[in-house]
Amino acid sequence: MKRPKLKKASKRMTCHKRYKIQKKVREHHRKLRREAKKRGHKKPRKDPGVPNSAPFKEALLREAELRKQQLEELKQQQKLDRQKEQEKKRKLETNPVGEPSDVEPVEELEQCKTKKAKLSKQHPKKLYCQELKKVIEASDVLLEVLDARDPLGCRCPQVEDAIVQSGHKKLVLVLNKSDLIPRENLESWLNYLKKELPTVVFKASTYLKDKGKITKMKKKAVPLKRKVCFGKECLLKLLGGFQETYGRAIHVGVIGFPNVGKSSIINSLKKERICNVGVSMGLTRNMQIVPLDKQITIIDSPSLIVSPLNSLTALALRSPASIETVKPMEAASAILSQADARQVVLHYTVPDYKNSLELFTKLAQRRGLHQKGGSPNVERAAKVLWSEWTGASLSYYCHPPTSWTLPPHFNESIVAGMKRGLNLEELEKSNAHSIEAIKGPRLAKSILFQSSGLTNGIIEEKDIPEELPRQRERKQEEGKDNEDIVSEEEIVDCEEADEKISDMPPIEEKREPPPPEESTAGESASSLNLDKMTQEDDAYDFSTDYV
Repeated sequence: MKRPKLKKASKRMTCHKRYKIQKKVREHHRKLRREAKKRGHKKPRKDPGVPNSAPFKEALLREAELRKQQLEELKQQQKLDRQKEQEKKRKLETNPVGEPSDVEPVEELEQCKTKKAKLSKQHPKKLYCQELKKVIEASDVLLEVLDARDPLGCRCPQVEDAIVQSGHKKLVLVLNKSDLIPRENLESWLNYLKKELPTVVFKASTYLKDKGKITKMKKKAVPLKRKVCFGKECLLKLLGGFQETYGRAIHVGVIGFPNVGKSSIINSLKKERICNVGVSMGLTRNMQIVPLDKQITIIDSPSLIVSPLNSLTALALRSPASIETVKPMEAASAILSQADARQVVLHYTVPDYKNSLELFTKLAQRRGLHQKGGSPNVERAAKVLWSEWTGASLSYYCHPPTSWTLPPHFNESIVAGMKRGLNLEELEKSNAHSIEAIKGPRLAKSILFQSSGLTNGIIEEKDIPEELPRQRERKQEEGKDNEDIVSEEEIVDCEEADEKISDMPPIEEKREPPPPEESTAGESASSLNLDKMTQEDDAYDFSTDYV
């Protein structure tokens, strides 16, 4: 109640209300501490500076001050350059009637904007097909990147046929992720693939510095396993041989299905992180030109599109975008159906299972993936398994076919033309050296997988199936949960938040204030949060407390 003699309302309140607010504040702080403990947030260490006992302390401090001044001068210069560019743009906009040379840049900018608007309205898969055609036409040599864990499943006969039909272009197979399969299996796959096309054993480095970023390295630092790149010299020699046969500067296109390591190979050859790298499909949307040296230019391309006519296993492994049409439970079950059950049990350290649902239940219990009420979250476990099989850490392998036959889109003359002008003996020695240097896992620690054969892809825009209205509705409902395959850590961290969001009541019910007769102190203290509690107390008639 407001007192008539005072200008402001009194801040006095009942003890019941004050204690209730204090209790809610304590619960809120406890929740924040629990979340911070899960994240493992650590305080940043304070820079101790240069100790007094260090030699040449004054010189080091002087160098640091000079470096700081240079950075400030560089920032000022960049600021002035930006201001000059903005002034030029303003002059061009204010002076439309002038020389044609002044108007051309503005027209080009408008054309670029209209092109971008048109491209954004098009189907993304059609854009990938257009960019892939551009890469094939502009390239003299094409590198088809294969995942060494399933090389046959990463080959696309439609793309290889298009390269053969396009003219005198060279095609080379690159076996990436060679460190994830046993050495004996890698040698057998190399002997099988080199009968058709020149094959290079490669292992890309994943830890690379960004372009223009300076990183401090220790003098006696031991290189990590993922920092080392194998097969780089062999691939560069092969490309140099192609350049000599052509007698001019060449363009090298890199093609392949998603998550085979196309951009990682380019970054390894360039020794810096120029192309975006990630698990999710669609990071590389347009062709990206990367000059390797004066004679060789590499062209990065978007991933190949998997045809929906393939098997469910091929859709699950070769296309992360298959989440639009395939559910995580179905995709993970299809993968398990072609994997050795005994080795799966040993890898995930779970008891024997009769079907995939039983495995997901046991995996959820072991990984701590539970729903509200304590029941195992089977769908989360399926997503975890799916993300591991499509990622770059799980070790599994396939046996090559026992008998070798030429595919229908190749013949002996085409195979001989692809190998013409190459020093095959030197290529074999380089591959043998790479195989010896790569430390792959043992057969006992890898999972045997049965390959589903060649994967059909889509090149022509007319072959892309249109999305059904049901698929569009499901995309909008699922949102970010079904755009990418989440990692295990993200699943565990976001589990509680997803359950809270799914259990929240509709928005209309929240906006309606509860009647004062039904609201009691016990219900408000257990079900309402602090903001809603204060709204309820403001609507409460305090005159009843004094009666």
